[in-house]
Amino acid sequence: MTEHQAGVQQGSARNSKGSVVCESRVRVRYAETDQMGVVYHANHFIWFEIGRVDLMRQLGFTYRDMERDHGCFIPVVDARCRYKAPARYDDEIIVRTHLRNVRESLIHFGYELLRAGDGELLAEGETTHMILDAKMKPAMLPANIVKAFREAAGK
Repeated sequence: MTEHQAGVQQGSARNSKGSVVCESRVRVRYAETDQMGVVYHANHFIWFEIGRVDLMRQLGFTYRDMERDHGCFIPVVDARCRYKAPARYDDEIIVRTHLRNVRESLIHFGYELLRAGDGELLAEGETTHMILDAKMKPAMLPANIVKAFREAAGK
């Protein structure tokens, strides 16, 4: 794995369905915990975004590229998280991200959060993203991005 920004590392593999799985690592900061010493639930969605951005980078493009070069925006239209076990201050978290489904106008990502120290599953989640243009109207992904996403999804 390579260090590409402070506190986050990434790597990749493929899962049993043939999808590319990007692994990012984050360390829980004290500010991310609540009074009980447990990671505040909304932080899981921030970690999902870290995984999503890393997966796209791994595929050869970024959100910024999509916005600047293609006028495509991919806002979250649905987000879900199933909490399995608590994460605590200074735990190293593995964020596993993969593409669940890809259409020209919709992208569906899946996530797993695991504690690096013992491999315990902390949470599972998913986000669905609609493709919009700069005027916030429904749009289509460019063919090269659809192709990259579909290949990464094993389709």
